[in-house]
Amino acid sequence: MTTPQDRRAVFRRLHESGCFVIPNPWDIGSARALAQLGFPALATTSSGFAWSQGRSDNHITLDDALTHLRTISDAVAIPVNADFEGGFAVEPEGVGANVTAAVRTAIAGISIEDSTGNPAQPLFDFGLSVDRIRAARHAIDESQSGVLLTGRSEGFIVGRPDLAETIRRLTAYAEAGADCLYAPGLRTIADIGAVVNAVAPRPVNALVGANFTTVGDLAVVGVRRISVGGALARTAWTGFLKAAKEIAEKGTFGGFDGTVPFSEIDGMFG
Repeated sequence: MTTPQDRRAVFRRLHESGCFVIPNPWDIGSARALAQLGFPALATTSSGFAWSQGRSDNHITLDDALTHLRTISDAVAIPVNADFEGGFAVEPEGVGANVTAAVRTAIAGISIEDSTGNPAQPLFDFGLSVDRIRAARHAIDESQSGVLLTGRSEGFIVGRPDLAETIRRLTAYAEAGADCLYAPGLRTIADIGAVVNAVAPRPVNALVGANFTTVGDLAVVGVRRISVGGALARTAWTGFLKAAKEIAEKGTFGGFDGTVPFSEIDGMFG
């Protein structure tokens, strides 16, 4: 098994050139399956993990999140990036303290977002948002862990789809020490390319949660990292719910048609 420092070094190298996909598992089984498929790194998903615990997104405790990060990171030999939501704190001091706790796990990267969870004011004020990234940067530097920091601006998924403001925030997060920048919810190549150009040479993560683009198209505009958020978890839930509803409502079992054979799945973990 590789060491956390080995995986952190690999993760940093992945961000230096090219374009790679970093899919999002939600438990040990999905993490190990994705690693076996040859992906070079993984990222946790707050939504996928929350659903696996019977909770809605952003309703996991800090302790639950830290345990999950440790569990997934210890389960695979490739780098794991932590979806750390908003750092489980509002004030920069709290974000810094919680990031310090997170980097004590074996994660290779961590992301901090600027959404508040309050529909009336969905984004933290600009200055506070920058200070939160700066606090995360300081915590990582103090740890001497080499964990890669991603700064996320959530405007396009919380009802504030303003490209200019998103770019203003991501540029400031880069200046505050974010190694990678991420604006989930962008759905056009033009918008994604604008973000890539604005924060260059810092690498950009693009989210693909629907069939609107390809790895090749995103690579052409300079995207370095592609994640899928909760989309793989939603895909799994889609099949599960379709089959279960058919049984409950019709008493038939057509939802089992075309499923992956038992032997193939069982063989992955043998």
